[in-house]
Parts: sequence; C-alpha cells; structure tokens
Amino acid sequence: MLSLQLYTEQLKKIIEERHEHFISHEGPVNKSDRDFFQKVKSETSDMFELNNKWRDEAEIFVKDRETSVHPNQVKSTHENIEMIILHSYYLDIHRKRFKELYQSAHYVMDMVLSDIEKKAQKHT
Repeated sequence: MLSLQLYTEQLKKIIEERHEHFISHEGPVNKSDRDFFQKVKSETSDMFELNNKWRDEAEIFVKDRETSVHPNQVKSTHENIEMIILHSYYLDIHRKRFKELYQSAHYVMDMVLSDIEKKAQKHT
C-alpha cells in the first residue's frame, strides 16, 4: 500500500508537469522528426514505467472491492496518463480534451489516495 501511495503521488506530480508543459508550449510539433521522437522516447520511458507500476499496484488494491475505485477506472486512468504524457510532447489534441484527461486522472488518483488513508485508519 505504501508503494501505491508513493506511485500515485509521483504520477500526480508528473501529470501536473505535463499539463504545465502542454499549456505553455505551442504545437503541434513535427511528428516525423526522428530526433524529437528519440528525445520523447528517452524522456518518457521512466514515466511510462512508473505508470505501469501504478496500474499493477492499483489493480491489486481495488481487486477486493473494498475501495471506491472500480477496476475499470484503474485501467482507464492508466490509459489517460499515457495519453497525457504523449500529448504533452506532441501537442496534437484540443486543450479541452487534454484538460478532461488531466482532471479525470487526478480525480481517480485522489480517490485512490483517499482509500489508502481510510484503510490505514481502519488498521490503527
């Protein structure tokens, strides 16, 4: 549970940074630029790895259905975070759609953190 809390907090920071980047940059970028692709690949590999770890831990956490988060929400949030990461570099979706992904991911991750806190309080 501690690792899920840590992963969730780290991911929230990452999507916050990606949101700031999306808002402050102009786009879209040239998608066929090989150097840019390599830069994105190297910068995002750790983010994607963290997102995968989060998904794995969150799936275990919500499996017993004693949480307010449904397993499908974990899957959707994982996918939304992937899109946030990629679109923050390629800047190729509307701001409204990006904002929806961003808010949805934060909402579910906040619920996960809340459920972790509730479970911790139960066991004390």
